[in-house]
Amino acid sequence: MSPIASEYVVTPPAIVGAPIKGAEQLFPVRRVYCIGRNYAAHAIEMGHDPDREPPFFFQKNPDNLDFSGTFPYPAKTSDVHHEIELVVALKAGGTNIAIEDALAHVYGYALGLDMTRRDLQGEMKKMGRPWEIGKAFEHSAPMGPIVQASEIGHPSTGRIELSVNDKVRQTGDLNQLIWKIPEMIAYLSEYYELAAGDLVFSGTPAGVAAVEKGDVMVCKIDGFDNFKVAVI
Repeated sequence: MSPIASEYVVTPPAIVGAPIKGAEQLFPVRRVYCIGRNYAAHAIEMGHDPDREPPFFFQKNPDNLDFSGTFPYPAKTSDVHHEIELVVALKAGGTNIAIEDALAHVYGYALGLDMTRRDLQGEMKKMGRPWEIGKAFEHSAPMGPIVQASEIGHPSTGRIELSVNDKVRQTGDLNQLIWKIPEMIAYLSEYYELAAGDLVFSGTPAGVAAVEKGDVMVCKIDGFDNFKVAVI
């Protein structure tokens, strides 16, 4: 029997629901995984070898997601960077998923931003500590509506671009992903039990840079509607 709200000592948090293009229902978010340095040029700009080494992941929290089209400039930082990403939404999960079966677990895709308090992340790196203080803060994952795979297919190529105040900063192509979408899902499933409702942020191309209050970011991936986010 599922517990009811009155059985808890405090009010349970609400399920985070992501909008779906063309649908009234929402996508219930369970976990948010993010892969690091998954474009070679971005790995280089961050001071790392772009060779295909095993992937690594960190997590954001479901309530870090923001669908409002705004990004409130966060506290305790003076260096917040944008990172545009293709987001993968899972409709099914499991463990040890085979690469050739991975795309059957995908519900759809979305545009997302992994906003990063780069100065705080840098401090944590120097001390060998976890990155959450630089990555998993309030509103740190702006995201557009999910487009169902039945509509858009499974994008593996296409321009990915972010501009700030009409000036292009990040550009790349989905075919430049070091670890492709099926490989990411398969690898994650070796270490976690994936499930319906999980999101995977697939990495960002080169060109990450700081934003300030008043900036307007426009995210583009071929085949998707543009996603605009204002820094407030």
